[in-house]
Amino acid sequence: MSKMNEQCANAIRALSMDAVQKANSGHPGAPMGMAEMATALWGLNLSHNPNNPHWINRDRFVLSNGHASMILYSLLHLTGYAVSIDDLKDFRQLNAKTAGHPEYGFADGIETTTGPLGQGIANAVGFALAEKMMAGTYNTDEHKIVDHYTYAFLGDGCMMEGVSHEACSLAGTLKLNKLIALYDDNGISIDGDTSGWFTDNTKQRFEAYGWNVIGQIDGHSIKAVDAAIKEAKKSDKPTLIICRTLIGKGSPNKEGSESTHGSPLGLEEIAATKASLGWNFGPFEVPKDIYAAWDAREAGDAREEEWNQLFESYVAANPEKADEFLRRIGGELPHDFDETFKAALNSVNEKADNIATRVASKNALDLLATNLAEIVGGSADLTPSNNTFFKGSRDLDIATGKGNYIRFGVREFGMSAIMNGLALYGGFIPYGATFLVFSDYARNAIRMSALMEQRVVYVMTHDSIGLGEDGPTHQPIEHVESLRLIPNLNVWRPCDAVETLVAWGHGLQAEDNPTLLALSRQNLPHQTRDAKTLDNVIKGGYVLLENSDADITLIATGSEVELAMNAAKELNARVVSMPCVELFRAQDSAYKAAVLGNTKRLAIEAGVTRGWYEFADDVVGINTFGASAPANQLFEHFGFTVDNVIQHAQALLAK
Repeated sequence: MSKMNEQCANAIRALSMDAVQKANSGHPGAPMGMAEMATALWGLNLSHNPNNPHWINRDRFVLSNGHASMILYSLLHLTGYAVSIDDLKDFRQLNAKTAGHPEYGFADGIETTTGPLGQGIANAVGFALAEKMMAGTYNTDEHKIVDHYTYAFLGDGCMMEGVSHEACSLAGTLKLNKLIALYDDNGISIDGDTSGWFTDNTKQRFEAYGWNVIGQIDGHSIKAVDAAIKEAKKSDKPTLIICRTLIGKGSPNKEGSESTHGSPLGLEEIAATKASLGWNFGPFEVPKDIYAAWDAREAGDAREEEWNQLFESYVAANPEKADEFLRRIGGELPHDFDETFKAALNSVNEKADNIATRVASKNALDLLATNLAEIVGGSADLTPSNNTFFKGSRDLDIATGKGNYIRFGVREFGMSAIMNGLALYGGFIPYGATFLVFSDYARNAIRMSALMEQRVVYVMTHDSIGLGEDGPTHQPIEHVESLRLIPNLNVWRPCDAVETLVAWGHGLQAEDNPTLLALSRQNLPHQTRDAKTLDNVIKGGYVLLENSDADITLIATGSEVELAMNAAKELNARVVSMPCVELFRAQDSAYKAAVLGNTKRLAIEAGVTRGWYEFADDVVGINTFGASAPANQLFEHFGFTVDNVIQHAQALLAK
């Protein structure tokens, strides 16, 4: 290992120690331990361009152990991204680019938000899958315009989290050979030496998944890590490189100890560490020759220019494919999508099908997505129940990367985190499905979709006690309301095929929001709408049945809209359908007031009642778990009947 390479690694250590110390908060140990791993990857192997962080054929890098964020910020700064020394000094401060964990969108070069352990490596699986699928769609024998690697760093915590098992198992099955993960095997977590609670044979585990495994190797040998990365590129499988390291490497008194994991070293220990490393520079000071050694801008420009010439040749030979490729990467829908949507909406409204909204969802995909090249979907082993395989679906061919449908297996969390990777890559609108009750398994990845403002669609069927005999383990009660609590997530619970189509149309166009569809197992009747009412569906809440002399307004979603309409026949009532609370809440005050009206309001939804008091004076809902019985019996048993709604309405009016 050359002296300069050693000093390049030590620059990472020094900046990481200094930033954590200045913030008096953070995790210095992992960056110190992974410094040589980072030098081997970013200094000798990573194909990227700091002058254009969004170059499409760049290698992707994911820091799955996101608490080690200072290693990424140091690398971005040293290699020439727009992360200044002042940004490093601002580590963990309000509105800084350098948040406590890497935040997508805060600084160029951060490919995904990491911090919830295990999800980063699952995102990396999504990146690698995206690369394979884009290459399968657009590459030709003469022009490989998509040809790059996805790298991930991960630690013991990522290995322990269940989502890594789900995602890495699927990555092996899909033979994602452009995925190379480097495991920081330091044997330390917050509680100390992991030998008391983590004794997996990681090598055998990943070999069983179908991965190529290299190591253990010396993670502090740049030469060894570099050689392992180059060997990994020869494999036809994803590769795990097990790098044995010492957390807090270089610290005379804390090296190898959990005390370096989540606390500053202290000024005295930093001074001692720098002395032991031969780093004779002040806080946040990096010599010019080390900056020069790290600077990746000139090499990045050269790589991108070479690719640009390749792409120009590709455009000349494949103009239509090139146009579609650029449109997808730009996140633009086809120019005629609005016309497609309007025609589909009119068709569905005129057809007036009485069908389950899970079936209406498939029909909506048939109408809206058959010619959308960016659509990629799948189900967590529930394709026939979720109705996610539409007429434009083609199963993914593992060998070629062609296709747009993924059989995720029973991996709800892994599926959702992989979809985030697909969306972040660019050029894809991913959707994935399971039963609504199992959104609990996927919840943190759904939250990350919302946090990162990604266009991901979650198709969640069997939305209430209406699924029937499978019983309370499968009947969602609190799920819709709890999902509504996630900021920036649009939760739709449509009442018929029209609302389902509008939900899909909005989800496909919502560039900064994920969408979740809560869909029925049972058939629901079509609701009649005039042109004005049809236009208002997109607002999330609208008057379905107007009555200027009404005593009461019934507000309902999903299957309970039918109940509200039937009850209105026996009451002097108006009916509001509110399929998407979030979109309704975003409307102006005049519109909301007009929809909600001046009467008493009764909400009806087969779920927990608490959230509805924002809009209603009383609620017909369910605040207990369900039961196993046919759906019609369950609705009667839990009070979702015309008689019970009338009783609640009369009691409310009598107050």
